[in-house]
Amino acid sequence: MFEKWISATAEDLAMVALSAMVVYASILVYTRIVGLRSFSKMSAADFAMTIAVGSMFGSTVSGPSPTLLMGLFSILCLFGGQWILAALRVRSNRVSNAIDNQPLLLMAGPEILHDNLRQANMTESDLFAKLREANAMSFDQVKAVVFETTGDVSVLHSADEPKIEPAIFGSVIGAERLFESR
Repeated sequence: MFEKWISATAEDLAMVALSAMVVYASILVYTRIVGLRSFSKMSAADFAMTIAVGSMFGSTVSGPSPTLLMGLFSILCLFGGQWILAALRVRSNRVSNAIDNQPLLLMAGPEILHDNLRQANMTESDLFAKLREANAMSFDQVKAVVFETTGDVSVLHSADEPKIEPAIFGSVIGAERLFESR
């Protein structure tokens, strides 16, 4: 029994190696056809795509089930679905709004927007960590902090007084707070 868990035949190892090479090459080809957007993290759908392809890659190369052909076809279907979804998002605001999260303003200048912080399920400690990561040394340097659709946090800061371009914040929930005193 114990031997089944730690051993493999040379034939099994050869099949894993062959499957890994074929699936990896196929993913590269699919990515070239569909585009790098397939693995971006611009939306929840992009994130799900990355996880799903990784899962299918692992399950296809590590054993006889799913078969190599089924695994390749499954991954092809994921890339096809991603391509269709991306095309629909570009063509339809309704689809885009249904699929994509909205970015959320967490700080407007030096002011922490506590309601938005709660909405993003973040603590002040999380926010302060992101400020430190961005080399912001005082609240007065902060122009805006945005919780992006990807889950990343963007910190815009400067020692000067640069003009904030409204178009950059057009889809950010709460962005009007950046322009209230201007």
